[in-house]
Amino acid sequence: MPPESAGTRGRKDSSEYGEERNVMAAALQQTQATTLPDPAPEAPRQVAPADAKQLSVSLFARLREVEEGSAEYSYVRSTLIELNMSLVSFVAGRFRGSSEPMEDIVQVGTVGLIKAIDRFEPERGVEFTTFAVPTIVGEIRRFFRDTTWAVHVPRRLQELRLLLARSREELEQTLGREPTVAELSEALRIPEEEVIEGLTASNGYTAGSLDLGDSDEGGENPLADRIGAPDPEFDKVENLHALKPLIAALPDRDRLILSLRFCSDLTQSEIGERLGLSQMHVSRLLARSLAKLRAGLDAE
Repeated sequence: MPPESAGTRGRKDSSEYGEERNVMAAALQQTQATTLPDPAPEAPRQVAPADAKQLSVSLFARLREVEEGSAEYSYVRSTLIELNMSLVSFVAGRFRGSSEPMEDIVQVGTVGLIKAIDRFEPERGVEFTTFAVPTIVGEIRRFFRDTTWAVHVPRRLQELRLLLARSREELEQTLGREPTVAELSEALRIPEEEVIEGLTASNGYTAGSLDLGDSDEGGENPLADRIGAPDPEFDKVENLHALKPLIAALPDRDRLILSLRFCSDLTQSEIGERLGLSQMHVSRLLARSLAKLRAGLDAE
């Protein structure tokens, strides 16, 4: 809120300074007055023909013979990955009912396959498919656990949510109604506080859209229209309370000039006529007072 120039003679009512004038006037007046989805039933594990199985055995033996990091090692490893991609597709199909795109699930499953290939030890006498399937499933489960929740919650609560979902479904079929917290607690043999915590955490799995309307009102009245927003008047209130002690600390004549300028909306010439001062002197006094107020606000 800069003072008027020396040549100002008429009233200055610019909107640029309107808000600041209102705050200054109010301060002066008050100063003066004062999961993961359950997988489908597991299918038979035979997912590759016998020749492909034998080829995998040979490739794993060769992988242990060549030097890690060499071109031949990379070639054998890549061949094993391509040869067992059908295993990834089979495991990913168990999670087809999830909300995640199948391409993402296959990609995550491929990461699990690569980890299984790098960790597999043929000398233990275990088939690769027996070792790889749990590794791929575990990688996909971690993907659901870490990325599909709308709000991140501890792993303990994520697992508790699955237990509660299964127990609730079983009890609903037995009781013919939705089970209570006490009944869930008794069925799972855990304290009721943990049941409540798990039910509360399950709300973080999905998030509703702000554009979603109220079902009771036919889809109208979206949530975004009912959420409060920051009140622009807050800044004015803060400035008002910050200015009051600063204005009170000014000399009486300076406060009077500010009051005539911002409360009575007089020009510098009119103020000068009332106080017996020149318009230039009034301009200097206004500039000095405003500079003190700005410095005080900046310091806070």
